[in-house]
Amino acid sequence: MPLFTQGHALIIGAGADLPNTVTDAQGLAAILKAPQRCAYPPEQVQVLVDEDATQRHILIALERLERLSTPESTVIIYFSGHGYRVSTPAITTYLMPYGYDVTRLEQTALSGAEFIARLRALPAQKLLLLLDCCHAGGFTQTPPLPMQKSPLPPEALMLLAEGRGRVLIASSQENELSFAGNPYSAFTLALIEALCGAGVAQADGYVRVADLALHARQVVPGRTEGRQHPVLNFEQADNFILAFYAGGETQPKELPYTREPEIEPAPGAWRGFDQHGQVIHGNQMNIAPVIHGAVQGPLVVQEGAQTVQGDHNVVVRVGDMHGGTLNIGAPTPTPENLACPQCGAALRSGAKYCPRCGLPVR
Repeated sequence: MPLFTQGHALIIGAGADLPNTVTDAQGLAAILKAPQRCAYPPEQVQVLVDEDATQRHILIALERLERLSTPESTVIIYFSGHGYRVSTPAITTYLMPYGYDVTRLEQTALSGAEFIARLRALPAQKLLLLLDCCHAGGFTQTPPLPMQKSPLPPEALMLLAEGRGRVLIASSQENELSFAGNPYSAFTLALIEALCGAGVAQADGYVRVADLALHARQVVPGRTEGRQHPVLNFEQADNFILAFYAGGETQPKELPYTREPEIEPAPGAWRGFDQHGQVIHGNQMNIAPVIHGAVQGPLVVQEGAQTVQGDHNVVVRVGDMHGGTLNIGAPTPTPENLACPQCGAALRSGAKYCPRCGLPVR
């Protein structure tokens, strides 16, 4: 199979208090490197997660990307983690990598100004910046500076205005939170699907910027009950090619997951789950999530909520779920013959949106 030789990528999952960002980053990188899908040369896809996703390592990776890319390169940079804005009273925006310290932001975080300056130095004339920024807490104590949610650095908009080959897609609007999920977050799931050919406008073997942007805009609001809307900014850009979607072939392959994707009922609702390796299943309706396997307790359901321990059922409140039952050790059965009329995916009773395609269930 041919390689998409002009493709370069830097994929960052901050990890730490957001472990799902590691899974998201690794999943996206795997699609980019897969020879039967995007076919990026593996050595041209840098992946930084957990301890490798520090400020220092990110800056080193950006320097390497500057050396290796050319004006003909197509560059994708993806960051999954916290985004914050600090008012002191001047406004400074930060991306918060692994090991950030709110008392030493300049030494441990990545300011928007510095980040964009590094991107401006890249010779590539085609650049896509993807930000899957989660804002659901993350601090164990009150920070010394007033910090506000910020899904994207304002400096990024200045960079985008400078050229026709620079595009930004962020996971949510500034007043919204990003939803995690299984196997991937709502936003990253949409990116992976589009990179695999879902919803491409032209069945010519290539996925373009608009394919990614429009697919995310279509399915993310549906999967989050209208509570998350990706921010798309490519007014000054061409609709350039990002990658192959089927290794140079024109027929898209099956999506790279076997279990129906699920999105947490509210941002951060699953943060306390999976502390001992259990897998949670639930949806955005008043249907019980399920933990497969006994809890070798205690299992913290959610900050401020009850603590579950042992093999038993308890009534809990998880995000938007009011009085849902948390069943430990017994899966919730899926009603037979209940399927999405759009794509045929199995549905739970009462579902308003399909977990696979994100479209409303009529």
